[in-house]
Amino acid sequence: MSMQNKLIKTIVCASAGLLATLVIPTAIAGVEEQAKRIHDRIAGVPPTATELTAMINAMDAVTEDKGRAAALAVPLNNKNFYNVTLKNMYTPWTNEAQTVFAPLNDFTATMIGIIRDERDFRTVLYDDIIYTGVDAADSLPAYSDDNNDHYAALESQNVDLSNNDKFAMSAQSQVTLLPAGATSGVLTTRAAGKAFFVAGTNRAMFRFTTLNFLCNDMEQLKDTTRPTDRIRQDVTRSPGGDSRIYMNACMGCHSGMDPMAQAYAYYEWSGEEGTEEGHIEFTDGTVQPKYFNNANNFPYGYVTPNNQWTNYWREGPNGWIGWDENLPGEGNTASGMNQELAHSDAFAQCQVKKVFSTVCLRDPTTADDLTEMESLVTRFTGTHNYNLKQVFADTAEYCMGE
Repeated sequence: MSMQNKLIKTIVCASAGLLATLVIPTAIAGVEEQAKRIHDRIAGVPPTATELTAMINAMDAVTEDKGRAAALAVPLNNKNFYNVTLKNMYTPWTNEAQTVFAPLNDFTATMIGIIRDERDFRTVLYDDIIYTGVDAADSLPAYSDDNNDHYAALESQNVDLSNNDKFAMSAQSQVTLLPAGATSGVLTTRAAGKAFFVAGTNRAMFRFTTLNFLCNDMEQLKDTTRPTDRIRQDVTRSPGGDSRIYMNACMGCHSGMDPMAQAYAYYEWSGEEGTEEGHIEFTDGTVQPKYFNNANNFPYGYVTPNNQWTNYWREGPNGWIGWDENLPGEGNTASGMNQELAHSDAFAQCQVKKVFSTVCLRDPTTADDLTEMESLVTRFTGTHNYNLKQVFADTAEYCMGE
C-alpha cells in the first residue's frame, strides 16, 4: 500500500440490519501537501519543484517502505536540515540563557555531525569526537581553543554541513588542548566550557546536561532520601537560619548532584564570565580551587579529593531514569559519568521528545501522540541503534497530516 492509499478511511455502518463498508478519502491533505509538509518540517524550507516531484513519485511507489525511505531522504539530505533546523534546535543547549540567537560553535556543530553521519547518538556525551570544517576552497580560520572564529566562518560562509568533504569528524584530543582521557563529547567542547565551566562550582555543567539531555531539571530529580556525605562545604545546612529548608530542598538536589559533578573536578574555564576570552583548562590529578569555594559555610562538609564520581540516584525514586545495569555506576572520568547519563532510558526518551517537538511544532499531548512516542523510542533504541536521523524521519511521517 502506498502512502497515498494509506489516506483512505474505512467506515463501518450498520443500517437495516445490513453491514456495509464505505471507503472514502480523507479531505485534509493530499499526497502533494503531505510531501510539502514533510519537507518543511525537516528542512525548514519548501521543496523545490524537482524535490517535490521526487518526493511525490516516491510516496506513490508500489513498495511502500522503499517509497517512504526515498521520499524522506530528500529533506534529510537537504543542506537546510543541517545548517538551519539542527543548528536552531541545538544552539539553545550551548548557553545558559538558552537562546537560539548565538553563532554556530563546536558544541552545536558536533551534534549536527553525529546526526548527519548516523552515529550512535549516545556518544555525543562521552566520545573523543569533534566536527570541524575542512578547509579546501573556503579559507576557514583554523580551529582554536581560544576563540570561535572557525565556526563563525563556517556559518558566515554558509558552508554546507551536509557535505562530508566540507565538514568532517576528528578526534577531539587531536584538535584541542585536551588529552584523550579528558574529552567527553560535546561537554568538553569550547562552547560548553565557556558556558558551564566558567566561574561557579562546575555544578552548572551537570545541571544543564540533565536539563538538555534528560529533559529534567534539578527540581524534578530532587531526592531527599539519598545519603548526604558527598555534599560540599559551600552548601549551608541552615539557609536563612532554617535547617528545614536544607532538609526539604537543598539536600534533595545536592545529595545526588555533588557526587556526580565531582567528575568535573579537574576542569576550569580560563576566561572571565561574560567575555569571549578563554579556553578549557584540565589539571589532571589536581582539584580546581572552585571546589573549595565558601568552605566556611559548613566546614564539616565534603572536601573534594579527586574526580571520583558516584551515582547515588541508581537507588531510590530516581530509578525511573532507567540506568544501564551493565555500567558500574561510578568511576573517575567525566566521560564515564556522562556515559552513565547517556545510556539511561530517560536520555533516549528526551531526545525523541525534543525531535517530536521540533518536527511537529508542538509537544506530544494526545493519546495518539503518546502511543507514537513509545513506538519512536522503541525504534530509536532498537532497530535504529540510536540513529537520531531516523527519528526525524519517523516523526515527520507521523506529523505530516492526513
